[in-house]
Amino acid sequence: MLIVQKYGGTSVGSIERIKAVAERVVNTKKAGHDVVVVVSAMAGETDKLISLAKEISDMPPEREMDLLLSSGERISAALMAIAINKLGQKAKSFTGRQVGIITDTSHTKARIERISAESVREALQEGIIPVIAGFQGITETSEVTTLGRGGSDLTAVAVAAALNADLCEIYTDVEGVFTTDPGIVPNARKLEKISYEEMLELASLGAKVLQTRSVEFAMKYDVPLVVRSSFSDKPGTLVVKEDRDMERVLVSGVAYDKNQVKITIMSVPDRPGIAARLFKEVADANIVVDMIVQNISIDGKFADISFTVPKADKDKAVEITEKVSEALGAKGVSVDENIAKVSIVGVGMKTHSGVAAKMFETLAKEGINIMMISTSEIKVSCVIDSKYTELAVRVLHDAFELGS
Repeated sequence: MLIVQKYGGTSVGSIERIKAVAERVVNTKKAGHDVVVVVSAMAGETDKLISLAKEISDMPPEREMDLLLSSGERISAALMAIAINKLGQKAKSFTGRQVGIITDTSHTKARIERISAESVREALQEGIIPVIAGFQGITETSEVTTLGRGGSDLTAVAVAAALNADLCEIYTDVEGVFTTDPGIVPNARKLEKISYEEMLELASLGAKVLQTRSVEFAMKYDVPLVVRSSFSDKPGTLVVKEDRDMERVLVSGVAYDKNQVKITIMSVPDRPGIAARLFKEVADANIVVDMIVQNISIDGKFADISFTVPKADKDKAVEITEKVSEALGAKGVSVDENIAKVSIVGVGMKTHSGVAAKMFETLAKEGINIMMISTSEIKVSCVIDSKYTELAVRVLHDAFELGS
């Protein structure tokens, strides 16, 4: 078997942890498998580098941030290769450039366009364990890029797809995918398996187990994923194609996300093209908009348009919205940072009715007001006041009987 193993920041957070992971990798190799390792930066390293840059500039150039932040994973890769070599197995570290991970030109959140991986294949043929620095790539013109928060997951899945690996193991500090955050709901249950679609929704809705784009990539190229802990030998959660057993479960999980802000452009003239102009400019700045709600005034002449974006993009999004507001003669722009998105997810929603109503009733019983709603075939999301986040998660988990 060819196995790609990805280890997150907490898994390689110290020299002791790196040594422990190296032993796990070597044991996998000794069991007769070919292994490719992908590593994140050591826990806290990326935040440390961001803080250093912010000490110099509030808005450092994104190109320079990519070059700076990519160094964290390179350190981890080199140290891991040293640790594996120390245990008697041949290992060699690789940067994104050396692997041939080619991306577009979107600095800080680049998208992978292709991977050559020739150097990795050659290493495997020579019995060497390749250790790849995650989270990074290069453009066609050799500019260093990074893949966004959690980008090492994407590196691992993309490398697994490029190599036609038999399995991609994502090692974290949790034992798998749970019905919700065990830190909020103690009786949250670990799922044995979950569909790509459900995992994609949970990841996009705030569950921090896997990066959203890594799940998209795995689903597109049918890469079998296992999420498990590097701190134990317990089996993890398998992420696979949907099957009939999954459809019997109404709701598989409850997710939440406090990392969003709500921006409202107030009393904008209600005429065709207004929303298109606003959201085109936001999109051109490479900002992902989640929810959108438009309220029309009684006389039909004006509208309030509210939308949510990640907190990291707040300043840029507000700047764009204020410019559009001024150009259109709107009343102004307001920002609400005290919001959270709470969501329920399950492929069983495709064939069952009344799920959304039950969610709304559950929140209403606790006096939790809903500001915005969005739905898909397998999810319902509500934006609420952030102070009610934990309460909302607990009551929804109980209402849909997800506990162990």
